[in-house]
Amino acid sequence: MTTELHYIKRPSTLKENAPLLIMCHGYGSDENDLFSFASELPEELFIISLRAPYAMQPYGNAWYAINFDAEKGKWSDNVQARQSVDLIANFIDYACETYPVDKNNVTLLGFSQGTILSLSVAMNYPEKLKNVVALSGYLNEDILPESIDKSKVSHLNIFSSHGYADQVIPVEWARKTPDFLKALGINYVYKEYPVGHGVAPQNFYDFKDWLKNYL
Repeated sequence: MTTELHYIKRPSTLKENAPLLIMCHGYGSDENDLFSFASELPEELFIISLRAPYAMQPYGNAWYAINFDAEKGKWSDNVQARQSVDLIANFIDYACETYPVDKNNVTLLGFSQGTILSLSVAMNYPEKLKNVVALSGYLNEDILPESIDKSKVSHLNIFSSHGYADQVIPVEWARKTPDFLKALGINYVYKEYPVGHGVAPQNFYDFKDWLKNYL
């Protein structure tokens, strides 16, 4: 199996069965963005940071287009979004076949658009994941399954966080996440921080401590 996604990686200190962490950056960014966290995260993690498939001008990348027009206002290309969900799911298989990692211990860490997709991967392909760290995003119901079998998602652990001064993705959108996860019986933590569209230092330390408990 080959992969269509460009990525960078940090190997684990473990020689086999390492927990795998895959990073999905936000709109207009690249694989180096979240990878800046790598040096601060547990050494046993095998970390891969993906580059989204759609190159933007003059720089940056997107998982799917976000369009702005007078009639629709701001809207997402859900066809591209669903394709990127499948790309990430396929990449998980590729990574588990290619590197000495534990396919039963896979975490997706997303920011913004990367979070929207990470949550969708978790709902569409729950068997491929153990944990999700969902930073500054929300559940886009247009790219979720029409029905979700509670028994297939009940093993998931999700850390969701948002800045309550976020000017890009309103905090109200993120506040719907806990009720959604609770209804499915998913183990989750939801936290808010006094920041805009970004990751506060306390947010980083909180998800890092959370992640250690679920590796």
